[in-house]
Amino acid sequence: VQLQASGGGLVQPGASLTLSCVVSGGTFDKYVMAWFRQAPGKEREQLATITSTGSHTSYGDSVIERFTISRDNAKNVVFLQMNDLKPEDTAVYFCASKERMALKYEHWGQGTQVTVSS
Repeated sequence: VQLQASGGGLVQPGASLTLSCVVSGGTFDKYVMAWFRQAPGKEREQLATITSTGSHTSYGDSVIERFTISRDNAKNVVFLQMNDLKPEDTAVYFCASKERMALKYEHWGQGTQVTVSS
């Protein structure tokens, strides 16, 4: 299973950005998908999760009401729509997948850098 994240970049505070993660080599519609981020000197933070069918989502406190996770099972892709970005959102963003009953995320993308700065 390979995950390829993209869509990061340099944006100003208040801007929006959408990250994409394309999954190949597996059965995408069986995977729970999640987005994480890690800033320099900080622990990895789980941002958002979406079930295999897309019927349920959950968010970390730091991004709730600003970020939205979604997926397109026909195209094997998961998205993270990020609105009202803040400098503290600056980090490397990762997508990850796991089967529903797995305890840990098994497969990870390579990460995409998001920098929020004026």
